[in-house]
Amino acid sequence: MLIKNAKIFLGKSFVEGDIRFTDTVRETGRLDGPADLDAQGGYVIPGLVDIHTHGAVGEDFSDGDPSGLQPLADYYAAHGVTSFLATTMTLKEPVLKKAMHTIRDFRRSGGAKCAGGHLEGPFVCYAKRGAQAAENLHRPDAALFHRLNEASGGQVRLITVAPEEPEALPFIREVSRVCTVSLGHTAADYDTAMAAFAAGATHATHLFNAMPAFLHRAPGVVGAALDSGASVELICDGMHIHPSVIRAVHRLSGERLNLVSDSLRCTGMPDGGYEFGGQPIILREGRATLLDGTIAGSTISLLDAVRNVVRFGLPLEDAVYAASTAPALAAGLETGTIQPGRPADLVVLDRSLALTAVFVDGVRAV
Repeated sequence: MLIKNAKIFLGKSFVEGDIRFTDTVRETGRLDGPADLDAQGGYVIPGLVDIHTHGAVGEDFSDGDPSGLQPLADYYAAHGVTSFLATTMTLKEPVLKKAMHTIRDFRRSGGAKCAGGHLEGPFVCYAKRGAQAAENLHRPDAALFHRLNEASGGQVRLITVAPEEPEALPFIREVSRVCTVSLGHTAADYDTAMAAFAAGATHATHLFNAMPAFLHRAPGVVGAALDSGASVELICDGMHIHPSVIRAVHRLSGERLNLVSDSLRCTGMPDGGYEFGGQPIILREGRATLLDGTIAGSTISLLDAVRNVVRFGLPLEDAVYAASTAPALAAGLETGTIQPGRPADLVVLDRSLALTAVFVDGVRAV
């Protein structure tokens, strides 16, 4: 396959040229031969990597329904995502094990690649549980984590934990040797969060949401994440985080900024009632909430987030990096970049950032 007349995202910037690939990227530059696709001055970027997504199009990874993963893989590819982490909620062990088995056994037939799992809980705190069901909360338990990871076939890549909970620091020390540990759904203060980052945590789940506010005398988890060099997630749907805060975090965190969708099963669906983590939610005009009005997650795609932050004032280069290379690095995935010998997971956008084509392992998915 040869794509010509493109602005190709190489490293951290765009370079004008052509790109040739089969299942992996072969070469870039000024290449000879007839074009299979003329980008007409548009962009070729790495396939987007969504490390925090619960579902879409009526499906949710927490259901543990094997028939639900392929529609999700197809949905993600249709919106520029070529790799994703199947993200589960705070649920009881048998339910989570079923979801982990589904991740383990998934064999896709086209669409995006499931790169593993993200356990958003059950080791989070009551006060900042957000849309997590209180009856399913569990104190940090490394043995339980290992059982769930084994059920996934060793594919848990990321786990969210509240560091102020009992036994959280020993949990973080042990589990951080297996996967990325993220702080989230937490009431921790700055010192507790810094202790957790020193113990091995390296990431923060949807910064600002479900954690204490960032105050000048009490910087909390936000201040600790920025001080420690952790990678940080932002949900950039225009509802969770004000554009001014997105711009500020971009300036403060730089290459550690990760865009995530945190999308729910109601993403891509009509307004109405849905279920999330065993609780009813309402979707109305793009906003998903619990019945008490608590915001539950987002209904955007990761490509929507890229377009949003560009509209909010971030350079396109930084937006692309934050939705591809940065999350891949945060979760320890070998994707998210365009370079010879790496998988040809590519997205082609026109000059207005409309989707033109998606390739997963060199095969055209869209």
